[in-house]
Amino acid sequence: MMRLFKGRGGVRAGWRFLAYLVLLAALAAGVGRLEFWFVMTLHLRDDLAPVPLLLDELTLLIPVLVATLVMAWFERRSVLSYGFTPSRTAAVPRLIEGAVLGAILTAIVAVLMLLFGGMRIESFGLHGWGWIAYPLGWAAVMLLVGFTEEAVFRGYPLIALARGIGFLPASLVVTLLFGAAHLGKAGENAIDIGNIMLLALVICFSFWRTGSLWLAVGFHSAFDFMQIFVIGTRNGSQVPVGTLLHATFPGPAWVNGGPLGTEASIFVLPLTLALFLYIAWRHPHRRLVLD
Repeated sequence: MMRLFKGRGGVRAGWRFLAYLVLLAALAAGVGRLEFWFVMTLHLRDDLAPVPLLLDELTLLIPVLVATLVMAWFERRSVLSYGFTPSRTAAVPRLIEGAVLGAILTAIVAVLMLLFGGMRIESFGLHGWGWIAYPLGWAAVMLLVGFTEEAVFRGYPLIALARGIGFLPASLVVTLLFGAAHLGKAGENAIDIGNIMLLALVICFSFWRTGSLWLAVGFHSAFDFMQIFVIGTRNGSQVPVGTLLHATFPGPAWVNGGPLGTEASIFVLPLTLALFLYIAWRHPHRRLVLD
């Protein structure tokens, strides 16, 4: 019976993975109730804006930090060993590289939407102090989004599972979970889920090749910053507040993503494949160490 739970390295990876998920879910439920009380007490609006999104991300960041700390203590490892190397020479260049890649990919999608009639720029969307407050606010929140979501799905759970079943099968499992987490979005469709899951697999591949999640954090943050703040695309039918451009999105949904926004555009697919080829060329050797 004990063999079911323990192997040569102690508790089996699958059980550690499940323990992390259960702990994360329990903590998120508790923090979520606290957020609900806070929002109701202060009568905060549920807009797609920096402050509400900041609260949403903190309700996820706090549980994932606590859950990862607990699992790191149990495994007697550094909490940074799950994708976030402390070395500045490794972290900062990868973060910047990822941010540049995310910005370029989203900018190309925007240009293609313009060329195919799926986007029309009417004017700038900022006025007065908004030129300072919204760029800084969105940048800070999106950096938090990138870090939090990478830690949740491709931090401890990917490493723990990969030690038991291998990196590729583990990547497929966490990618399925990542896709499932987006199913509750209003108007979700196959193109959006397909794009999201393919991007998630490429991000896993970048982890394998660079040895850390810093490139993934940079890419994730810049991708969301560009599509939400710069382009002003919708996200699950929500319209962002305080965007750089005031744009409209006529034309078919396969061009502009419809109510799901840029990430549901068909143009994301070939660009994601190009991103995979870039990472394979730019980082030709495996750097991730699992043991």
